[in-house]
Amino acid sequence: MSELPLRRLVGRLLAVVVVMFCFGVFVLPPFYDAMCQAFGINGKTAGAYQGEQRPDESRLVRVQFLATNAAGMVWEFRPVADELLVRPGEPRDMLFVAHNPSDRPMTAQAIPSVAPAKAAAYFHKTECFCFTQQVLQPGERIEMPVRFIVDRDLPKDVKHLTLAYTLFDITARKPPVAQATP
Repeated sequence: MSELPLRRLVGRLLAVVVVMFCFGVFVLPPFYDAMCQAFGINGKTAGAYQGEQRPDESRLVRVQFLATNAAGMVWEFRPVADELLVRPGEPRDMLFVAHNPSDRPMTAQAIPSVAPAKAAAYFHKTECFCFTQQVLQPGERIEMPVRFIVDRDLPKDVKHLTLAYTLFDITARKPPVAQATP
């Protein structure tokens, strides 16, 4: 093979790599977000609550809480209650408990989802442990709050929501700093 066709081939392959990188970084994320919003998929919760703050006394919605660990996560992770009955528009709280039974400091990140997908736009978290990474020392146990509001505009046919969290071990990406012993 002569040098000229080889250079051409390498140049074309590099061009393909650059185009794929640009597509993945600049085009795909906004496209994905737009598709999720348009079709109500991926269970992303809504942004800040802009609705009326007065609770809708005429109905109750059951909010179920689930907690699971991703593969390789050794923490114990659970909600303090399986479900709550809430009035749309009413701020409510739930605590999740995490315990690091290992002999090393670990960092975790919780990823939320809401089902059914069409209800995700009506579920507003105003405070959540999922907004930040959690660092637990060996044997440490913590209670992590989530404060939420189910929007008054939630469609009347939705009577049950599920807020689920998956807890991921991100220690390898964000190593925790061990606490100094006194």
